[in-house]
Amino acid sequence: MLCDNCKERDAVVHLTRIVDNAVTQLHLCEKCAAAKGVETTLSVPQHPLGDILQAVQQQASSTSEDAAACAFCGASARDFRATGRLGCPHCYDAMEQSLRELLRRLHGSSRHVGQRYDAPASHLVEKPDTLHDLRDRLRRAVDGEQFELAAELRDRIKALETETV
Repeated sequence: MLCDNCKERDAVVHLTRIVDNAVTQLHLCEKCAAAKGVETTLSVPQHPLGDILQAVQQQASSTSEDAAACAFCGASARDFRATGRLGCPHCYDAMEQSLRELLRRLHGSSRHVGQRYDAPASHLVEKPDTLHDLRDRLRRAVDGEQFELAAELRDRIKALETETV
């Protein structure tokens, strides 16, 4: 079956439209379907993230950025591009120039001009101790040989465990 639009290539996409109870069928080749906005193997959707990643990869080819590495944890700019994560807080200082350039390309500026987050006052939000937090504090108390604190934490954990059961 030939394409209804160009009448040159074989139709591989078959569209069925129902408008006011009238059924129409349209048989299109891949090229004509992509031109009409139907997603085919020829029409790869363009996503802004793809452009950003491509720009990051192009910037990756510069050897000066690859030389940027954190002296504290040893993470490099190449590691950041591969994982999208920095190794430690010191990486921000070590890779400041490339991070500023990346932020400038992503947001149009390397300076934050939006709203600022104000955390609620600590006395207004009382976070109940969870078992996970208490167990972590208990482990640290035992490691630090703070046995009185560890005994108190152990008792609180037992009390929480009996409440949940």
